[in-house]
Amino acid sequence: MKMTAKESPDQPDAGRRHGAQGAAGARSTSSLAQRLSTYGPLIGIAVLAFLLLVWAPNSLSTFRLGNLGRYCALGLASMGIGLAWGRGGMLVLGQGVFFGLGAYAMAMHMKLEVAGPGGVPDFMMLYGDGTMPSWWEPFRSGPFTLFAIVAVPLVVSFLLGYAILKRRVKGSYFAILTQAMAVAFATLLVATIKQTGGFNGLNTFSTFFGHNLYNPEVQTNIYRLAAGLMIVFLVILWQLYRSRYGELLVATRDAEERIRFLGYDPANIKLAAFMMAAVMASIGGAMFVPIVGIVSPSNVDASASILLVAGVALGGRASLFGPALGAIAVGYGRSTLSESFPTQWTYFLGGLFIVVVLLLPGGVASLWPMLRSRLSSVQRKPSSIDVDDGLEADEPAVLA
Repeated sequence: MKMTAKESPDQPDAGRRHGAQGAAGARSTSSLAQRLSTYGPLIGIAVLAFLLLVWAPNSLSTFRLGNLGRYCALGLASMGIGLAWGRGGMLVLGQGVFFGLGAYAMAMHMKLEVAGPGGVPDFMMLYGDGTMPSWWEPFRSGPFTLFAIVAVPLVVSFLLGYAILKRRVKGSYFAILTQAMAVAFATLLVATIKQTGGFNGLNTFSTFFGHNLYNPEVQTNIYRLAAGLMIVFLVILWQLYRSRYGELLVATRDAEERIRFLGYDPANIKLAAFMMAAVMASIGGAMFVPIVGIVSPSNVDASASILLVAGVALGGRASLFGPALGAIAVGYGRSTLSESFPTQWTYFLGGLFIVVVLLLPGGVASLWPMLRSRLSSVQRKPSSIDVDDGLEADEPAVLA
């Protein structure tokens, strides 16, 4: 015969208190995790801003700082690819076109600064009869040059994007078309040697909006400008990804027909992302010129565009920081490996891409979500035990 022991009056209360404490702890943990997921990127942007704007200028040599500035300029173009490809599903293999539009606009202004008022760039006298095309003349103005760096890629990307996306071209066909644009643009630059410098491009700059480029302080300020622009666009993209448009862009990438069924035009949604990516690439190209000191067709052709895409894939195309950090990593890897292995560095870089694509299809940025999911699964086990203990405390003790 079994008898039930008299239940202690404090036992159920203790169990309830224990369960309530576990629930409160779970709620606080989930609230903290939600805040970190929302504002954690801002903390990361602040840390990156400190490293780029404070630590790097005070720790790196002028040469290394110039290299880092070049990586930041390429990072701006890569962030645009992350927006179009990672969030919009548009694999853009011709981002060098818009990078080149901004770069050549800035280079034209800087060449005219060297030539002086009424002067003609030196290569036009070397390769031609010294006659400057009329469309060069407005670039003597600094404000017009800044306006053109933004307006020209906006117009070009709108015309190209509207013609392609409105016809529902996507996938590999979209990638091939954009790559063909980069090939055609580079070929056009090489063929117009009298107007754009041809294969040699535009170089031999000495001033940047009236400031001496050979002054180390001016070089540092140009680097700070490039790094600051990258930080600003990171903040803009962070806000954009959290907005209603960012959700629509991802939904269009994942289920375009459903978005169309809901009354939205997927072409317009992707066109806006395509245009924003073009502007970011153009600004990156404009900052590339005063830092590197040259722009040529090799900086804007299909191979250069594909290298930008490779950096985005390495860092993580769908993440906020992945494209920028991937571009910096690829640029640093190219510089470091080419110094140590002048003829074999491409094999090392190619092997790295293969390993990352095979083991981390989401890029290096996917490591953190994987670790976070594993940590959360480990933390759930103790919480489940605590809840079981609380339930057992409410059950009456049974004596044989």
